[in-house]
Amino acid sequence: MNVVEPIKNQIKKDAGFEQRLNALQQTVLSDTEIQQFIKDEKVTQSMVDRGIGKLFEYTTQQHDCSKCESVATCKNPIHGLVPQLIVERDNIDIQYVPCETKRVEEARRKTASMIASMFIPKDVLKADMSTLKTNNRERMEIMVQATNFIEQVRQNPTDLPTKGFYLHGSFGVGKTFLLAAIANELAKMEVRSILVYVPEFLRELKSAIGDQTLEEKLDFVKRAPVLMLDDLGAETLTIWTRDEILGTIFHYRMAEGLPTFISSNMNYKELAHHFSKTKDDRELDIIKSERIMQRIRTLTIPIDMTGTNFRDFQED
Repeated sequence: MNVVEPIKNQIKKDAGFEQRLNALQQTVLSDTEIQQFIKDEKVTQSMVDRGIGKLFEYTTQQHDCSKCESVATCKNPIHGLVPQLIVERDNIDIQYVPCETKRVEEARRKTASMIASMFIPKDVLKADMSTLKTNNRERMEIMVQATNFIEQVRQNPTDLPTKGFYLHGSFGVGKTFLLAAIANELAKMEVRSILVYVPEFLRELKSAIGDQTLEEKLDFVKRAPVLMLDDLGAETLTIWTRDEILGTIFHYRMAEGLPTFISSNMNYKELAHHFSKTKDDRELDIIKSERIMQRIRTLTIPIDMTGTNFRDFQED
């Protein structure tokens, strides 16, 4: 007597198996998405019989991830992936593709990777052009200029405009927020920006003299495709920071035609006075000040930001 009986014989002995199989098939085939798949792909009965397991697998998983808060809360076995039915060589199969939630999260990560920041608050880096307040004529004109710059980049992302903005105005009008919003728009086009809070950056460079990373950090900033210097003029200025650091950055970017954005509480005239007097100067150095201001004027378009806050939240 043959000890190993054919599987078919085993199935015949289990009268309930065939009933359960038929019930499963009816349940699976009643699914509207599967019915549409069978219709669209011209699936035959023999293909259904062979692929009932794949069809059942499809029905047990979530197909719409739009209600998930994040990929981490995904209910599918493979987080962030949803099943799609396909026909391959007359057999039904399943392929897994990223869900909408995963695509959005990946897009956000990619955008974030295009923006490097030094000493800029993380919440400010979430700035979005759509949240900027434009409740008066002056603010609307600023938005037009920002939008025009972004559109120029969109039309030719490999040939960036050479001039950025010099945003000047009092504390809290949203200068930093506007810079971050522009950086986020550029990131969507895979144009990389670096946002730098100037006072802390200069302190960092002073410390870097001892650990031999000064040149590396300076090069990282001065060679940025798009550089955004926040709160210029708030730093404690020395001859070294003015001439060797800021002067070097501005000279390099002017020579290379790299777009530079600056925010400051000072206008051009006030900044010129700031640069003329360092803590180790005995008298005003108008020549050194004018040299650096000439480069800033070449690199930027001055924009006066006055009035109420330019954003919906946070202080500048």
